Amino acid sequence: MDLRFLFIIVLEILCVAIANGNGNDLVFQVERRKTSLSGIKDHDDHRRGRFLSAVDINLGGNGLPTKTGLYFTKLGLGSPKKDYYVQVDTGSDLMWVNCIECSKCPRKSDIGMDLTLYDPKGSHTSELISCDQDFCASTFDGPILGCKAEIPCPYTITYGDGSATTGYYVRDYLTFDSVSGNLHTAPQNSSIIFGCGAVQSMGSSNEGALDGIIGFGQANSSVLSQLAASRKVKKIFSHCLDNIRGGGIFAIGELVEPKVSTTPLVPNMSHFNVVLKNIEVDGDVLQLPSDIFDSGNGKGTIIDSGTTLAYLPIIVYDELMSRPGLKLELVDQQFKCFHYAGNVDDAFPVVKLHFEDSLSLTVYPHEYMFSYNDGARCIGWQKSVPQTKDGKDMTLLGDLVLSNKLVLYDLENMVIGWTDYNCSSSIKVKDSTTGIVHTVGAHNLSPASTFLNGRTLTFFLLLTVMLNCFSN
Repeated sequence: MDLRFLFIIVLEILCVAIANGNGNDLVFQVERRKTSLSGIKDHDDHRRGRFLSAVDINLGGNGLPTKTGLYFTKLGLGSPKKDYYVQVDTGSDLMWVNCIECSKCPRKSDIGMDLTLYDPKGSHTSELISCDQDFCASTFDGPILGCKAEIPCPYTITYGDGSATTGYYVRDYLTFDSVSGNLHTAPQNSSIIFGCGAVQSMGSSNEGALDGIIGFGQANSSVLSQLAASRKVKKIFSHCLDNIRGGGIFAIGELVEPKVSTTPLVPNMSHFNVVLKNIEVDGDVLQLPSDIFDSGNGKGTIIDSGTTLAYLPIIVYDELMSRPGLKLELVDQQFKCFHYAGNVDDAFPVVKLHFEDSLSLTVYPHEYMFSYNDGARCIGWQKSVPQTKDGKDMTLLGDLVLSNKLVLYDLENMVIGWTDYNCSSSIKVKDSTTGIVHTVGAHNLSPASTFLNGRTLTFFLLLTVMLNCFSN
């Protein structure tokens, strides 16, 4: 059956599901569900399954707003393998790439690489995921009305900036770098399910364009969860985002060195949420309402590498912005900027965020500020807007305050932590089977991040929510 015809059927299935009052089923429930996806793994995966020592994910890009404003990696899909450049995002779950049906998807990026459309027919290991399979039922929290075995499982995701992707699920080989020794890797592959994007509203321009997104969220649909379900890895990964040289370190595996202090993750959340207790500015603890960081019944503060800036409740933002004592001007209708020739660390306050279990995050002025055109300095703290059902402002920490820190996500123990670190150096991870410790180094996939100084500021707030057609 022609893929374009199949996709038309997919859209019809979506409409049928909505029209029959199942609009809530379009919420990506798999982000919250804990049901196993082991049923989607074939018998050989289980027989041959073993823990890898670690996975080394090459990074490129830069988190500074005036450069790429994102981090990306190159991964291989299909047989024969073809390379795809995707944004690395801890704020979403699904991995998807632009597919052959996408007539308006860009073919070249101003980040400096050619882009590739994934063609399921071009891979002899590709398999469509039908709407009657367990994986599809788990994403829709139940069977899809009108489903037939030959109809592909559809997906639709919209992001916080209004962009969206729609398509269908496929299964194919993902090729990645397994750590085989100190600063050495060997190619490995595993069969995983991902989205084949047929319709995108990400924009058709080349500006910041990539082939797709790889989400490292907690849901069973994420690549991390699928690899863990097939006993390829443990659900532990670390990243060190280098906004000085670009690229950095990203590894799946048990972190041995350096040691990182941690704070508990809020359970049963779709994002990486932690409990922020208070904020200290130049040694003074801000006097704030006790529930200011609850963000909806204790949901806490979101840690998200897919977001460039840091978003604070309005009352916290206003308190911070009252401290500098400099004349600020509004740039691009959203950024508070100023002209200052001196050292910003001498004029602006150090901000220290205190979390549960005594973990703190110190953010210096040179870290939460960035340079813009004509020598202007802009402040990366942004005013949040109500994002929760109870109308509270969301607190979200993105790359600008996470860069140049080693961040550990340990989903085995449900904790997250960080420490200041040189992201151009290396870390040590342990082979879960042999106990051997290996060194994983930094990478910078492309020097293209240096090409983009002065580009128009574009930020993608990647707080993944599913499109709900019947919200009104």
